[in-house]
Amino acid sequence: MTTITTILITLLTALLTGCGSSAATAPTAPPPQPPSATPLPSLNLQPALGGYEPQSPTNLIQTPDGRMLVTEQPGRILIFDPSQPENPPADFMDLRDQVSDRGWEEGLLGLALSPDFAQTGHFYVHYSAANPRRSIISRFTANPPRDSANPAPFILSLSQDADPATELPILQVPQPYPNHNGGQIAFGPDGYLYIALGDGGAGGDPQNNGQDPSTLLGAILRLDVVQAAPQQPYAIPPDNPFAANNPDGQNPNARPEIWAYGLRNPWRFSFDRQTGQLWAGDVGQDRHEEIDLITAGGNYGWNILEGAQCFNPRQNCQTEGTIPPIWQYPLTGGACSVIGGYIYRGAAIPQLSGVYLFADFCHGQIHALRPNAPEISAQLLTETGLRITSFAQDNNGELYILSQNSGIYRLTLTTP
Repeated sequence: MTTITTILITLLTALLTGCGSSAATAPTAPPPQPPSATPLPSLNLQPALGGYEPQSPTNLIQTPDGRMLVTEQPGRILIFDPSQPENPPADFMDLRDQVSDRGWEEGLLGLALSPDFAQTGHFYVHYSAANPRRSIISRFTANPPRDSANPAPFILSLSQDADPATELPILQVPQPYPNHNGGQIAFGPDGYLYIALGDGGAGGDPQNNGQDPSTLLGAILRLDVVQAAPQQPYAIPPDNPFAANNPDGQNPNARPEIWAYGLRNPWRFSFDRQTGQLWAGDVGQDRHEEIDLITAGGNYGWNILEGAQCFNPRQNCQTEGTIPPIWQYPLTGGACSVIGGYIYRGAAIPQLSGVYLFADFCHGQIHALRPNAPEISAQLLTETGLRITSFAQDNNGELYILSQNSGIYRLTLTTP
């Protein structure tokens, strides 16, 4: 998700060409055009965080009491009070001494608050480490505010922080290459922690991790961390598709942590706060970017498929048992990496209710999908000109975009 990545992807797009044949049924189109239905509104970008520009922001999370936590890719977490926009963000926790951001897509990548954060102060991060190269999921605990005797210590204040010494490692996954780390972590409506991991990197999935459920790479995981402890940092939810005690499990060699697999680099996913559905943007190789509706045990095709087209082999590939994307778009017009977003459930832009918003890192356009339309299609909402790294959702369901080159913005309705 860096400038180097963008250059390399551009070179690969120019150099790697091939003839593919359609292998599965999935919507695909030239650059998205407005659908025939009533056009969706155009959007405006309103600076958030008082206009402060974090260094390569990767996540924005709102706490139960309204503060906002922002992660920077090099390893720092900031805290900001939206009710006091005149005050810049303060330091919340600094992990730069243990985070490795030397690779293209390494760094502090994911942040999630425990469902009981207000009582325990527990939160989880996903970061890259070196020597050996690996992805780490860890739990940390916030300190009580230094200026308050409030008996509910996890009502955050700008004088509050978290100590890296509170780290409890949950999961460590070896990474063979510095790219395709995935990054998103989030608690689902079921209270379990979901973790996105890419295929391990390089190009074309040389280790065939995407189609190998005996590895955690190229998958979305689902863990029970409620009772996390040093002796047992996580448990396997009994209804995970490959859990040993799940009678529906079909693959005895599959890792029980896996919820879905066959993914190349699911950088960002989200849950629809109304339906609980899991949406993911999976970054493509050299021809297509895709958006997937993730289901338990689903195989999303990589590296047999890129989107819905054959990748390995380029023609006549075996697609039985794979799930095509709900939408894909070609790597044309300056596109390079899909940035998965959210189903909009806020109140400020009612015309977008139930619509899925997503973007692309390179051209900075924000598009919308109508999941329940008779024919799924994408509509361009706004041209931002930004290097969009992530979307975020606040407690009211309003959406934000994080940009590598120009700060954080709230999405609002364009008014005449």
